[in-house]
Amino acid sequence: MSRARVLDLIGLICRLALGGVLLAAGLLKVGDPTGSIQSVVAYRLFDYRLAEMIGLMLPIVEIAVGLLLVVGLLTRWSALVGGLLMVIFIAGIASAWARGLAIDCGCFGTGGPIDPSETAYLQEIVRDAALALAGLWLVVRPRSLLALDTLLFRRPAAPSETAGDPRHTAPSVTKGSL
Repeated sequence: MSRARVLDLIGLICRLALGGVLLAAGLLKVGDPTGSIQSVVAYRLFDYRLAEMIGLMLPIVEIAVGLLLVVGLLTRWSALVGGLLMVIFIAGIASAWARGLAIDCGCFGTGGPIDPSETAYLQEIVRDAALALAGLWLVVRPRSLLALDTLLFRRPAAPSETAGDPRHTAPSVTKGSL
């Protein structure tokens, strides 16, 4: 297997991991807007009106970005948004942990207050950091296997690739032949 093919395979894995997690998270929250809002409110970072707006919009953004990544469309931009979401999630979880809050992150459904022994902040941060790195990989190298980007946005052949093809050369005209 060539080096380029291995890198494309890594891109596919990164796309499916980040996109799949975002898609699953969004789908699990979109049908429960009250729970989604509750999850954002539990972090105690925003006033209720802003937390409500975030709680309602976040699942839609997660679904849209997740779908784009899974199908490999607008990969660089989707990965940038997905990676930034992961960094924001890490900051929120770290903030809750540092302030001594005992909450479920609400990453995959309804979050909120839980028993302190049930918190999993470190595991959540490690998971989100790995997903942020997957997003970074795709920002730097968006090319991957089985991506719609490859089909829709192929680069035209370079001039050197068509040098011997008579369909891509101008006809010879000698002086005085017209």
